[in-house]
Parts: sequence; structure tokens; C-alpha cells
Amino acid sequence: MAQKNILKYIILGLLNREDLAGYDIKKLFEEELGDFWYSNHSQIYPELRRMEDDGLISSRTELVGKKLEKKFYQITKDGQKLLSVWMDESLNPLVPTRDEFTMKLYLLDSADHPLVTRLFQEEIARHEEKYQYLQTRWQLLFADESEQQKHFGHRCILEQAILREKQRLDWLHSELKKIKKTN
Repeated sequence: MAQKNILKYIILGLLNREDLAGYDIKKLFEEELGDFWYSNHSQIYPELRRMEDDGLISSRTELVGKKLEKKFYQITKDGQKLLSVWMDESLNPLVPTRDEFTMKLYLLDSADHPLVTRLFQEEIARHEEKYQYLQTRWQLLFADESEQQKHFGHRCILEQAILREKQRLDWLHSELKKIKKTN
């Protein structure tokens, strides 16, 4: 069965909250959604055009500053109906993730392989950076408890991402300690 174009529904959901320019949508993918859904501008802008052609969104151009014209998109009634139908649907089956560290680790035959320690150290560095980034986002967005209530879903997924990174780091450090003990 063919996978549904989820990008369309994500954009509809974002526009259901507020009118946004294409650049604003791209930034949301980079800063807020990228931890669990990746999309780049070469996917976003053509999708916006298709959605406008299909009557799911409309746009208006505003002058920003003295010369810059910015195109803002808003959801239409048809877009709201489609979003509502999608939100009510059951979730799709989980799809496998692609994880280079996990694949390389799987292919190593023993803990004394010369690449093992470096592989773990690199993975720890990557996840420590991600963990710090997520902690910073939390402080920026949700240090004020009232913001946590206003943005329930966003708070939930950010908290889950922080917990996931912490658990991953705990596991990586534990395994690296075992490796160093046996080598």
C-alpha cells in the first residue's frame, strides 16, 4: 500500500495554527519538527503550490520593510476538513529508521575491533550535542509553566526527545565502559 503524503497534512496543521510564509514553515522544520520529521525546502515549496492549486490553502502577499514582498499562506475550509479527517485516522505502521551508527555497530564482530571505541565516542559526541540543543530549546520555550499548557503537544514531543537522548547517552556510556573494561 502506498504511503500517504504526510507533508501536506503537517503543513495544513501548521497553517491551522497561524498564517505562515514558506520560509517560516522551512524554519519550523529545521528548529521544531526536524527531530521527528524531516523535510527540506525543495519539498516544501512545491507542496505549497500543489496545495494552493488544490484549494487547500490560499495565499496573500505582504510588503515587509520597504521592498521585500513575502507570500503568506493560510488554510482554507477545505484544508481544515482534510486536516480533520487525517487527524482522526489511525496511525500508519512504524517504518524502519536509518541509523548509520547502529548499522556499523551491527557489522562489527568483536569489542576489540580497533574502530569500536572511536565509533562509540563519535556517537556520544553527536548525542551530547543533540541533548544540549534540546535542553536549550526546552529552556527557551517551556521554562514558563504556562507555556507548557498552551502548547501541550509540542511540550510532549520535546520532553520525549530529551528523555530519548538521555537514555541513549546513558546506554552509550555504559557500553563504552564495558568495552574499555574488556580491552
